[in-house]
Amino acid sequence: MTQTQRYKYPLQLPQSLKETAARMAQEDGVSLNQWIVSAVAQKIGAVETADDFLKARAGTAKHGDLTRLLDRAPNVPPAPEDAIND
Repeated sequence: MTQTQRYKYPLQLPQSLKETAARMAQEDGVSLNQWIVSAVAQKIGAVETADDFLKARAGTAKHGDLTRLLDRAPNVPPAPEDAIND
């Protein structure tokens, strides 16, 4: 899809979310549609950036890195706030 192609998508939002988005769009001086398009684009960019970063980091990991890291951790019970209570 090029920048000039447009596709319609019937978006259903909870009323409170729509009202907040409309208010924020008005504050930004743009239409609700333009604000939603921008918000979706920002979210896609953030997810793709994080995904690329994690893939790059995973690509530099060597076999056994995690095991060596865990071997350095002390063998003590978790702090009370970290304990899992069954």
